[in-house]
Amino acid sequence: MDTNNRPEITEERIEEIKELIAENPGMGRSKLSVILCEKWGWRGANGKPKDMSCRDMLRALDKAGKIELPPKQTEGRRAGEQKRIQHLTHDETPISCHLKDLRPLQVEIVSTGEELGEFKSYIDQYHYLGFERFIGERMAYMVYSREGRVLACLLFGSAAWSCKDRDQFIGWGMKERKHNLNKITNNDRFLVPPWVRVPHLASHVLSLIAKRISGDWEDKYGHPVFVLETFVEKSRFRGVCYQAANWIHVGSTTGRGRDGGHHNAILPIKDIYLYPLSPDYREQLCKERPVWGEQP
Repeated sequence: MDTNNRPEITEERIEEIKELIAENPGMGRSKLSVILCEKWGWRGANGKPKDMSCRDMLRALDKAGKIELPPKQTEGRRAGEQKRIQHLTHDETPISCHLKDLRPLQVEIVSTGEELGEFKSYIDQYHYLGFERFIGERMAYMVYSREGRVLACLLFGSAAWSCKDRDQFIGWGMKERKHNLNKITNNDRFLVPPWVRVPHLASHVLSLIAKRISGDWEDKYGHPVFVLETFVEKSRFRGVCYQAANWIHVGSTTGRGRDGGHHNAILPIKDIYLYPLSPDYREQLCKERPVWGEQP
């Protein structure tokens, strides 16, 4: 089963998940996801269960209050599982001033092991979604004041597979989206630590990132990105910093998850914002054949 045929998460399937959890109180999340993939025939092109995608779906259902997942098991790390994130001690001295007092800001790509550890620690402790794992192409940034204080952490990763309002705004059909989805990146995490209170900082940081991310992406992965996307939970945030940085509000999600496949709205509704990085972004994203030296 490929990404076009994800199982539809109906209320009946939610009940099926609940029953499986209730009947197997000692079952871990990894085993649960494998069993569900087998029951639903959820497999990748290589024939293996899409258990990682299934676990993402289960966590989303748990966060939405639709199911209650068993506690994370704490025994030794299994093959393929992420290491436990080490929570470091960070300087929480309040930063409350004008943006001009911190400029010029320094934007650094997170690359070394030490930097990754610090980045994960910030996100896992202070972002409401925490840190999960890196999957596929991604770019992580840390932003510092001119004196070296951490002001923001940003993570960009894979774009949502299917998003009606976004796809209509771009003019995407299924073929164009399939070939060019990796030319969009999703701002999956944006953290300004809670002790940093600086007017206009967040929008300024977004503008700095927008000026360089396509070049950074091409240096790392051999192709540029043409549009940034993000999803802002409407019940929690207003998206003011994205609006101030001239991101375009193109619609809202249906509550079916970032990869689609759900018939009913089961997740929080989110506003969709896009930021085009080049004037010809629609032309670049609507090419039906692969570009930038890729093979069909």
